[in-house]
Amino acid sequence: MTRMLTCISPIDGSVVAERDVMDADRIADLLARARAAQAEWAARPLEERIAVVMAGVDVLCADAEAVPELARMMGRPTRYGGEFGGVRERADYCAEIAATALAPHVVEESDRFERRIVRDPHGIVFVIAPWNYPYLTSTNVIVPALIAGNAVAVKPATQTLLTGERMAAAFVAGGLPADLMPVLYLDHDGTEAAIAAGSFDFVNFTGSVRGGRAIERAAAGTFTGTGLELGGKDPGYVMDDADLNAAAATLIDAAIYNSGQCCCGIERIYVARPHYDAFVAKAADLARAYVLGDPMEEGTTMGPVANASVAKGVRDQVAQAVSMGARTHVDPALFPADDGAGQYVAPQIVTDVTHDMDLMREENFGPVVGIMPVDDDDEAVRLMNDSAYGLTASLWTRDADRAARIGGRLDTGTVFMNRADYLDPGLCWTGRKDTGRGASLSVLGFHALTQPKSFHLKKG
Repeated sequence: MTRMLTCISPIDGSVVAERDVMDADRIADLLARARAAQAEWAARPLEERIAVVMAGVDVLCADAEAVPELARMMGRPTRYGGEFGGVRERADYCAEIAATALAPHVVEESDRFERRIVRDPHGIVFVIAPWNYPYLTSTNVIVPALIAGNAVAVKPATQTLLTGERMAAAFVAGGLPADLMPVLYLDHDGTEAAIAAGSFDFVNFTGSVRGGRAIERAAAGTFTGTGLELGGKDPGYVMDDADLNAAAATLIDAAIYNSGQCCCGIERIYVARPHYDAFVAKAADLARAYVLGDPMEEGTTMGPVANASVAKGVRDQVAQAVSMGARTHVDPALFPADDGAGQYVAPQIVTDVTHDMDLMREENFGPVVGIMPVDDDDEAVRLMNDSAYGLTASLWTRDADRAARIGGRLDTGTVFMNRADYLDPGLCWTGRKDTGRGASLSVLGFHALTQPKSFHLKKG
């Protein structure tokens, strides 16, 4: 019996798209074609590869149908215009630094020796895309991987089933060989089986910690390289000299935008005690101002969460916190779309929280944030590090030296000062602890998607 992948809209429960799960023979055929195309692609001059890839980016970013389609699949309001501003920014930077990132490292070039290290493509890079930012996150890998001379196999998340096809079609329209970017429709078992069979030369996965562990188990013994961006519980710290208005506006946006479904969204906030009450009041006012509803309507600023399990997890965390003495600050009655059971989840600010509560320690991936007072930097550092995750931390102060000192003590991949929830394409995107391993963006992202080869040539 044929297995089916079904994308169900969080807006109304309707079926957006269905695709048959591919069998092993179909996967093997697509990957054989990709491997043959990759050899020819890698032989093209770098400048030519860059031009083709960027032409594909142009097509993708001009695709007017992608935004409402994405809203139907995962619920982000159309008013925000999709993800293509970020796609453009990251792709442009990749193209700008490619020649430098992929240039040979020359150790010696003399009349006696030529010694250098070059970067070769892996071969086939497998991108297992997330549903929360399917275009933006995939761009981090697809663009530099193709520019570096790899083929790219894309597995879209079932929740955003059509995004892989749309990306592949855009790049082919830009001139990419059709076989170079196959879209694979796989369930979890099929994905793990393909990895375990050594079908790919590098695997990039963005998703849950549980999913990352499954990828590592599947790849064990194959010597396939992996890049894993997994869970997050990113903190913000508002210090005694912070601009409270700017801190509240940015941190609450980072907590609630996209219904809180951001890998690097803010999920917990620590505030210097003298500013605590004022900050909580500002945060609650900002949360109450959101408009929860149909993401296809222009006035909506927050849509439903993508699936029922996410909604249940968010509500369960809040309920547990309240049962342990926490206090909520936003009346759900202000948000009629939230019936307490479905996928429309109202934003919430929670105080009187402790690290005994799941809300302050486990990823919730919803529009809820816990806020605690702290007495000094040492307490803030201890609490920020008291997590199994380490993706980003957001520090709010007017003192850059202080931020650098505190940031140096944090076990996290990225430290922000006076901003949050942003990927700088010039910097390495990486995580610590259960957030995963690997690197994307920056020169290091190119290095992750290539392998070194050394030449030691003795002349004469």
